[in-house]
Amino acid sequence: MKTILQSKSKKAVIDTDGPFTMIGEKINPTGRKKLAAALQEGNLDYVRDLARKQIAAGAELLDVNVGMAGTDDVDYLPKVVQMLVSEFDIPLCLDSPNPKALAAALPFVVGKPLINSTNGEDRTLDAVLPLVKEYKTAVIGLTIGAEGISNDPEIRLAAAAKIIERAAQMGIPIEDIIIDPLVMTVGADHNASMITFRTIELVRKEFGVNINLGASNVSFGLPERDVINQAFLALAISAGASCAITDPMKYGLTIKAIDLLRARDDYGMKYLKYYRAHPPVAAIPIPTPAKP
Repeated sequence: MKTILQSKSKKAVIDTDGPFTMIGEKINPTGRKKLAAALQEGNLDYVRDLARKQIAAGAELLDVNVGMAGTDDVDYLPKVVQMLVSEFDIPLCLDSPNPKALAAALPFVVGKPLINSTNGEDRTLDAVLPLVKEYKTAVIGLTIGAEGISNDPEIRLAAAAKIIERAAQMGIPIEDIIIDPLVMTVGADHNASMITFRTIELVRKEFGVNINLGASNVSFGLPERDVINQAFLALAISAGASCAITDPMKYGLTIKAIDLLRARDDYGMKYLKYYRAHPPVAAIPIPTPAKP
């Protein structure tokens, strides 16, 4: 199944049978004090720099999240979206829990964006799905039900089913629904990643839709987070995930390697091209002490 997003002239195709799609995560002030300060000052230069670097690192979409304490994302999100649309030709993922912010920003998007997100709660579906229908966007559906986040993959599957069913009732095609099985930190629950993998398998088997991950959540609070995140990506992609909101600058080469090993990269051409464009930083040699 293919979910197709569009900017002015570029398409991003998220494909259950294709290579993995990277959605750049860096335009999000959560845990990023420099970005939060820049947004509060109305200075978009840092946002431009983050967009440029992520595109150069292979991001096929940019996640845009401006939510932070003490600010109004109904005002901020449209401003950031207008700047990105005017200066960059890349599909966008509008990331806000506030339907009013989404409604304010969507008229400024050129092409077909992705909305992040809705879930299985009635009030959220009622607020977000009409926007998906009106603006002909795609949407990420979080596997959260009326009782919140369950540790039972079958209950998460039921939340996905409700999202897909409600969307179908409104005439939203299933290929425009991307399900997020939820990634919780293994530092709090060592079963968390296995619950995610099982949910991915169930959703793919039942509905065949694309699967998104908020990949970095899995390692929160643990040392050597990059090691955990890379291992998680490999396992989740093998289970059936097809895209992730992640850091392309850190994990781009790892994702290309996973595509290569899964026979999603003919003759390794994409891996080699990416490597040549983004060679790893060489280790600084340690000088040998001079002999006395």
